[in-house]
Amino acid sequence: MAFKNLIIFSLCLSLILTNFTPATSQEVEDEHEFTYEEDSETGPAHWGEIHKDWEVCNKGELQSPIDLSNRRVEVVSYLGQLKRSYRPSHAIMMNRGHDIMLKWEDGAGSIWVNETEYTLKQLHWHWPSEHTINGRRFTMELHMVHESADNKVAVVGILYKIGRADNFLHKMANYIRKITDIVDGKEDVGIVDPREIRRGSRKYYRYIGSLTTPPCTEGVVWTMVGKIRTVSREQVRLLQEAVHDDTENNARPVQAIHDRMIQFFRPQKVQY
Repeated sequence: MAFKNLIIFSLCLSLILTNFTPATSQEVEDEHEFTYEEDSETGPAHWGEIHKDWEVCNKGELQSPIDLSNRRVEVVSYLGQLKRSYRPSHAIMMNRGHDIMLKWEDGAGSIWVNETEYTLKQLHWHWPSEHTINGRRFTMELHMVHESADNKVAVVGILYKIGRADNFLHKMANYIRKITDIVDGKEDVGIVDPREIRRGSRKYYRYIGSLTTPPCTEGVVWTMVGKIRTVSREQVRLLQEAVHDDTENNARPVQAIHDRMIQFFRPQKVQY
């Protein structure tokens, strides 16, 4: 039965991804045209009206983020552990206006989803979290953005709550300070090893969604780590103060799930 379900999921994933244009080919680097203010004409409810190419933000049925509700999740073991092979690579820290992004110039290794290799290109932070679990929103969310050879996108997301400082963000702090409040500011970070980013669990959620910023392109493979990590209040404040608009919120509201399949990988317990 598990093997049959794996085949069905793989076929569904292939069919979905075949019908979507590559997400990264349309990503917005300049984030000045949209905001996260709910009552603004450029806020999330109106992103689809700003440009014709952004219409899917309002009209799409595979939009992200979503609520990862126990009522909608299918617990499975056949997806297997997330296959990844990261490596140290040269990176640059960038202030994109609404968020801070770390971009690897030549990629930093890969993950594999459904036998497709996706290269790690960049990561960025959202506060509070964009995805929720059973309606609960967390303090922060990290997105590790990967791209395949045919420009499809896979994102690994990690949720954080207030607690002990995050070690990786601690190492990046001085570079973030150097581009604080500098529009389109960039800072050479040197060699950065993504393996230093801790997940803390082999469990994860998997579903097909979209970019969470305009143009909201659909067909993105989402992998949300099942363990909630910790970050200090000071680290969240550092990110908030770094962006030039000093935003307290750069999280898109939760989107409708419609009839999407949401899976949760949980390793099988070894029987002795």
